[in-house]
Amino acid sequence: MNTEIEVCIDNLESLHNALSGGANRIELCSSLALGGLTPSFGMMKQAAIISSVPVYAMIRPRQGDFIFDDDDMFCMLEDIEACANTGLDGVVLGVLAPNGSIDMPKMQQLAEKAHSLKLGITFHRAIDQSSDFQAALEQIITLGCERVLTSGLAVNAEQGIDVLAAMVKQADGRIDIMAGAGVNAANAKMLQSATQVPALHLSGKSTRPSLMENSSSAQMGSDDIDDYQIPVTDASKISDVRAALTA
Repeated sequence: MNTEIEVCIDNLESLHNALSGGANRIELCSSLALGGLTPSFGMMKQAAIISSVPVYAMIRPRQGDFIFDDDDMFCMLEDIEACANTGLDGVVLGVLAPNGSIDMPKMQQLAEKAHSLKLGITFHRAIDQSSDFQAALEQIITLGCERVLTSGLAVNAEQGIDVLAAMVKQADGRIDIMAGAGVNAANAKMLQSATQVPALHLSGKSTRPSLMENSSSAQMGSDDIDDYQIPVTDASKISDVRAALTA
């Protein structure tokens, strides 16, 4: 099986690195440390210019759960249109109801908007917070999504192997199951072999030192974030996964 490798990024330096590492597709976000939020219009536009592979933009207006109100929905619908206007290929999204089921009325609005703009759709890890993944998967299929990103409802994909395999079997080729969370060169081949997922998702995260010649004690955000270490995708971590899959 020719396994796809999708790389999630939250800066354009990482886009270059992901491409040089052999990514087949990009999930474009802001704030990966928060699980990924909607990227800016400018970032989407530049990613479309740079990338030689499909780019899907995260459509998630805030951190936290996946219950979105009318204001959030307005933002998401506008951001889907922005994604199309910048020339990207698809969107990554998901909405849940408070009981953990897929919020179908809201998902239908979002999916219809994306389809009308000829954008592909990935349903993201909101499914990992769903109350019934089997029912959720069937609903996601009816929405016309291309794939589901999931850890198999676990902390990471390794721990979710059994559910991932069950999802692949249930999907039966109607939708792609993409395993994500904790994917690396050491476990990539095992995950693919054990589950038969057609795609793997990772960030290949690392950091590089800031180019600032002077440092300051002023913090731009949380005290536990070092402003002088820049999070970036490591190209070698992506190419190592590719090599592991073909070994």
